[in-house]
Amino acid sequence: MKHDAIEKNIGLMIVLIILVVSVGGLVEIVPLFFQRSTTEPVAGLKPYDPLQLTGRDVYVREGCNNCHSQMIRPFRAETERYGHYSVAGEFVYDRPHLWGSKRTGPDLARVGGRYSDEWHRIHLMNPRDLVPESNMPGYPWLARAQADDGLVQTKMRALNKLGHGYTDEAIANAPKVLEGKTEMDALIAYLQVLGTALGKAR
Repeated sequence: MKHDAIEKNIGLMIVLIILVVSVGGLVEIVPLFFQRSTTEPVAGLKPYDPLQLTGRDVYVREGCNNCHSQMIRPFRAETERYGHYSVAGEFVYDRPHLWGSKRTGPDLARVGGRYSDEWHRIHLMNPRDLVPESNMPGYPWLARAQADDGLVQTKMRALNKLGHGYTDEAIANAPKVLEGKTEMDALIAYLQVLGTALGKAR
């Protein structure tokens, strides 16, 4: 088949492009499903507890991942600033994955344990109290909203179908864990666990 014949037949060209992209995608993606480094958690990684899981939902709902990535790329400039580069095993319990590359604000892949809970609370209420040049908005309503939306047990059961391994006892006790907690408490609990598993494993 001559090249010019393919170029003149748009339908045929579209079919061949789809075929080539599909084969290329399969060759690149399918092997990842069988590599232990991409499918098994790093040592010490546990599924999010009910408070952290709720905090992650708040994080996604408020669009935090639109400005903050959670992926440190293996480049010297990034590892010197943020720490060890991200590995897939750190994120096996993340659904959906929030790696991203957008950095209006700093990367949060290793923010866990870097600052105190009180620092995060002040920062979320009004970021400019701690970082004068910040353009991040404040989230004061999170300190008033209750963390328990009545769905945490349903979420945990659904995640169990995907292999998260929550026990029946953990699911039953989830509402008690959230009792008296605010969405800000939950979000801080989520931020404080980000990137801590890899440090324990090394």
